[in-house]
Amino acid sequence: MKQRIVIDPITRLEGHGKIDIILDETGNVDHAYFQVPELRGFEKFTEGRPAEDMPQITSRICGVCPTAHHMASSKALDALYHVDPPVAAKKIRELVNSAFFIEDHALHFFYLGGPDFVVGPTAPKAARNILGVLDKVGIETGKQVIALRKELRELITAIAGKVIHPVFGLPGGISKPLNEDIIEQARTGADHAVEFGRFCLQVFNDVVLQNEDYVNLITSPAYTTNTFYMGLVDQDNKVNFYDGQIRVVDPEGQEYVKFPANEFPDRIAEHVEPWSFVKFCYLKDVGWNGFEEGRESGIYSVAPLARLNAADGMATPEAQSAYEQYFSVLGGKPVHFTLANHWARLIELLYAAERLQELANDPDIAGSNVHTIPDATPDEGIGIVEAPRGTLFHHYKTDERGVITRANLIVATQNNAARIAMSVDQAAKAMIKDGKVDDGILNLVEMAFRAYDPCHGCASHSMPGQTPLILRIYDPEHQLIDEIRREP
Repeated sequence: MKQRIVIDPITRLEGHGKIDIILDETGNVDHAYFQVPELRGFEKFTEGRPAEDMPQITSRICGVCPTAHHMASSKALDALYHVDPPVAAKKIRELVNSAFFIEDHALHFFYLGGPDFVVGPTAPKAARNILGVLDKVGIETGKQVIALRKELRELITAIAGKVIHPVFGLPGGISKPLNEDIIEQARTGADHAVEFGRFCLQVFNDVVLQNEDYVNLITSPAYTTNTFYMGLVDQDNKVNFYDGQIRVVDPEGQEYVKFPANEFPDRIAEHVEPWSFVKFCYLKDVGWNGFEEGRESGIYSVAPLARLNAADGMATPEAQSAYEQYFSVLGGKPVHFTLANHWARLIELLYAAERLQELANDPDIAGSNVHTIPDATPDEGIGIVEAPRGTLFHHYKTDERGVITRANLIVATQNNAARIAMSVDQAAKAMIKDGKVDDGILNLVEMAFRAYDPCHGCASHSMPGQTPLILRIYDPEHQLIDEIRREP
């Protein structure tokens, strides 16, 4: 008789999720399902609203990554209204996005993903959190993390109006130029961020790379998945978080395709499964061939690991040196080790800090011309940026008045959804043997999704059309006595 193990809720992520693990008669894993039971529905209720409201509406999808949605939405409005923002506006947007990347990547490493390595993957549950991390690395480190995130979030607030729900993006630019005080604030914050990026990589080197067991875990078959990889690159095929073309490399690391934002609907498709509210993206030209690895499968990945695989390098010097060390230690390109996302994330943090430093010292950001007023009839627009969790697409269609008739948002976690499902299944099959399960083993399964830093509040679509209802009835001893379901 088959047994079932349920991890509900899964932990240390944005949004909600659960894992159903089905064991066969021998106690080994038959299959593990990574499920997202929550409903977003943002695309539907944006219909009928003025397009210029979208940067404010979509930033409310998630309190962790509102800046990325605001940026993608603002770029979609540029395309929708056929208007090109001034140079100052583009660089100020990128500056804000860079600051956001730094503080968000720091959040994931120290609060969400870090406890698995700093404290230990099978350490007691009560210790696998930020307090356990601080116990290992010291209170002063915690103060440094908090201070740096506070400084950058104050910078974002000064420029974008709000840090949780930015209000400065407009079709054709931003709402106001920067004054000298804010520019100096950006320069100071950038200098601190570069030092912090160096510090984070040193922590990873000391805690993870010097631990042979951790390195073996990262490179083990349990966390190895061979897929395509996607990311934004500049004209030199270097990583860029704000602008450029989408580059896809195959499982051997060879360029498969490179395309501009407006071609995204011709390149990406979405597949539906009945057991999750997340749609599963795949490359149209390859097709959907199930949850399979390799070049014959259209499944691809985004996020830090994928961006480094898809690019030929980093566009800043210290991040480039870290990039070279990363591939040297891990055996060359491409890297298929899911847990290597954590290392790649810290390399990106340093890149974002160096890029923030470049932009803060760029005379263009002091320009007073930050908005080009649109004068064309709106119709259709696509905006793409890199969010910390991977490539983010906003696609809007409007009537001639600029009222939304259709919106589609493909977020990073949705791009990653198929690979995440495969990663969880692989980890469960590798870690659970002969029915032997404890909390540490289940955390090793959870680590397979946690490496992607998923945000399921952003990723879920209203795929079935209604929310399923599950009513569970318990007796006074908390024993389940009945379950009533309204299936979608």
